[in-house]
Amino acid sequence: MRSLREFLSLLSGTHERAATVLAMNRRNLHYIYTRNERRHFPLADDKLLAKEVLVAAGVRMPETYRTYSYFYQLRNLEQDLDAYHDFVIKPAQGSGGNGIIVIVGRSGRDWLGISGKIYTAYDLQKHISDIIFGVYSFDLGDRAIIESRITQHAEMEELSPLGLADVRVIMCDDFPVMSMTRVPTRQSDGKANLHQGALGVAIDIPTGVTTHARFLGQPIDRHPDSGIPLIGRTLPFWPEILELAQRAARAVPLKYLGVDISVSPDGPQLLEINVRPGLEIQNVNERGMLPILQAMTMKETSQDE
Repeated sequence: MRSLREFLSLLSGTHERAATVLAMNRRNLHYIYTRNERRHFPLADDKLLAKEVLVAAGVRMPETYRTYSYFYQLRNLEQDLDAYHDFVIKPAQGSGGNGIIVIVGRSGRDWLGISGKIYTAYDLQKHISDIIFGVYSFDLGDRAIIESRITQHAEMEELSPLGLADVRVIMCDDFPVMSMTRVPTRQSDGKANLHQGALGVAIDIPTGVTTHARFLGQPIDRHPDSGIPLIGRTLPFWPEILELAQRAARAVPLKYLGVDISVSPDGPQLLEINVRPGLEIQNVNERGMLPILQAMTMKETSQDE
């Protein structure tokens, strides 16, 4: 099996090639559905199931405090949450950051959200009820997760002062293909979601240095809210981020996926995996993934001969 060092050398060799964009149909037919059996999709679509498998494989993730599957479990919610100063509420089968509430502390008997909003016990009970009912998972019914809140590494906090940034790594056959960090803005209301107005900042995989950035589809070199430079920064714990992404990819029988990671002061933690990672990462990096994927395939073919 190729080492990560060997693969990064391969990746560097394709950097100067003309960018060829991986389009949606090709991604679906040649990568998602040929490398991922549909019966394994729940491993990525259900965050609780994914966490069970990943944590068992030694992948570091936020601690799960509680889960709620039924409405009757919410009768003692206020007492349940009194045990935690800060936490995150999320749907097990949500997507795009929808349904997530980040609590950063208490305000008297109430809770303080990361945006400054005050939540009463009734507000949180109603929100979790909506999750269970399926409001954030296509009305299919769901489970609510209460988990520990990640505090960002100081360098990530400087880059992303308005919310938790994450690092998306596209993995194919357990090796990194392309990466970016998604940085919240006022436009995105503190969420690391490009379609809601977060920044996409490209990361050079061999070095961990940021190379390009886009905001609302346009190139940018400074954070639109803080003014901080975005280009030429080295992400903290970059080798550990790649190692965590590879460990996560090897823990599941999904050979084309997106791995989302955040960086805390003591190292990276995996947030989730995504079996249908978006293609906007290519615009952010200003090059396509196809030459890299094709180079991987050619190298694998030559090694098999």
